[in-house]
Formats: sequence, C-alpha cells, structure tokens
Amino acid sequence: MMEIGTEIPFKNIVTSGLVAGFLILITGACLFPILGDQMDAILASRGVPPMGTGSMIYFAVVSLVLGTAILTTYALVRSRVKSRQKAVVIISLAFWFFTYFWSNSALVAYGFMPLSFVVAGTLWGLLEIYIATLLGTKLYDRLNRKQLS
Repeated sequence: MMEIGTEIPFKNIVTSGLVAGFLILITGACLFPILGDQMDAILASRGVPPMGTGSMIYFAVVSLVLGTAILTTYALVRSRVKSRQKAVVIISLAFWFFTYFWSNSALVAYGFMPLSFVVAGTLWGLLEIYIATLLGTKLYDRLNRKQLS
C-alpha cells in the first residue's frame, strides 16, 4: 500500500482502468441479448431509432473512461481506506449511484422508460460496476507490487 504523499503511478491507473472499462463494456454487452428487443420496442414507441454504431461507440468510450475514473478514485482513496474490499464497495456504490441509479431514475421520472426495465438495467449496472472495480483494483495492486519489487 502506498503512503500518503507518495507518487501515484499513472501508467498503472490507465492500464487497470482500461481493463476495468473493458469489463464494464463486456458485461454491458451481455445485457443486450436479454433486454435488447425490449429496448428497441421502447425506443420505437418513443419515435427513437434503435441503437446504431455511433451509440455503440459512444458507450464503449464511456465504459473505458468510467473504468479509468474508478481506478483513479481507488488510487486516491486507497491509502486512506485500510481494507481494499471496503474501498471497492464504497467506490462501486458511489459510481453506481451517480452513473446508473441517478440517470436511470430520471428516465423513469420523465416517463421515458418503464420501471421494470430500468430496475433490471440498474441492478445489472451494480453488478458490472462491482466486478469491474474488484478486478481492476486487484490488477492495480498487483502492478504496484510488481513495480516496487
């Protein structure tokens, strides 16, 4: 564990953050076969076309940026939170709340998405953020140990 005031290895943040982002991207893609047809029907009922290549690229970039933001946050708070698992849970819940819960609840409040659809996606998001944070932080810690030895 790094001490407060020590340098944070940027390369390790980027590497582990991109891995975490890729995990978010992959777990998110796993949801499409489950809810994809329902999503297309909801969008069509609102007069919106189904997701195209541009949307897919956007969500891929957002996933990679999100993974990197998660690992940057972990690098900043890890020296203050003694338990890695506690840090993972806190960071996962914070990112899930501000990226999934907050925006998805707004979609329900506006009447744009049905509650049952949003609940499924929001809970899936909690799982994907937790998995990405857990595995990304493990990689980050491993890279830091390797760098120090």
